[in-house]
Amino acid sequence: MQCRAEEEEEEEDWLRLRPQEPLSSQCCGSGCRPCVFDTYERDLERWTRARESRDRSLLAEDRAAGPRNDTVLSTESFSAFPLESVEVLTSDTCLYRFKLPTGGSLGLGLGQHLVLRGAVEGLEVQRAYTPISPVSAEGYCEFLIKVYTEGLMSHYIQTWKEGDLVQWRGPFGGFLYKPNTYGQLLMIASGTGVAPMIPLIQHITDDEEDETSVTLVGCFRTYKNIYMRSFLQEQSRFWNITTYFVLSEEENLDNLPWSYREKTHLGRLNLEVLKALVKCCKKPPFAVICGSIAFNEDTFNLLRKLGLEEESCFRF
Repeated sequence: MQCRAEEEEEEEDWLRLRPQEPLSSQCCGSGCRPCVFDTYERDLERWTRARESRDRSLLAEDRAAGPRNDTVLSTESFSAFPLESVEVLTSDTCLYRFKLPTGGSLGLGLGQHLVLRGAVEGLEVQRAYTPISPVSAEGYCEFLIKVYTEGLMSHYIQTWKEGDLVQWRGPFGGFLYKPNTYGQLLMIASGTGVAPMIPLIQHITDDEEDETSVTLVGCFRTYKNIYMRSFLQEQSRFWNITTYFVLSEEENLDNLPWSYREKTHLGRLNLEVLKALVKCCKKPPFAVICGSIAFNEDTFNLLRKLGLEEESCFRF
């Protein structure tokens, strides 16, 4: 009887160690590799092998394996960074700055995103956000985040206070960029979709040897809703950077500063606007698009109508 009781107790221990399958809300839906479900399947396979062999040491295999580096992130586990400051940009969008360990960096490539984990009313949620800080930034990282009235993650973000620890993992995705690979980049962004464009533009202008021309088309509601306006204005002073804005809810160009009136279209992005912008490009452009799923698809279709090949378009 004692032997049977020990076996039952051991089996209960193994069941407690069994990985818990993630909820659908724990997947950010951005195609991360590994996804939380990939990690679950890997851990479940490891647990099954360990259980069959009755060897708990197998549960920790590969955890410490692999090369070490100076980055503070992992794609498989979350790291907590303290919120250092919050800058209000518009009524629903803020710039959040997080402190990293001294000398630490995210180790990001251009356009890569991180996954944020939060909890709302006991439900864990995860969403993807792209840092706007330079990929070379050390000791800090910044995110441009818009909150939505009905968004679960937005409810969590609105509770943040300076000093709070916030959990991230990554990096994932990204745009493989090498200096002077593309003669002309046509960046088309909607709202916070400008986030991956910012470090890419800065990377180009920081490199004196990079002669890539950039035309950024920013689609926003109004002039006041143009995110990172000062940064974009500053970057447009470089010989190879051109900015253009499409404002869907601005009523009159006279409401804009003089420097914006000639480079702004009132209304929505359409075929005629894109045709004129493509025509103004110094070389055949490679298009980089970031916005909502619908915006990305509509913009891609418009570019295809203008003759751009699918291989000449990248969608975040």
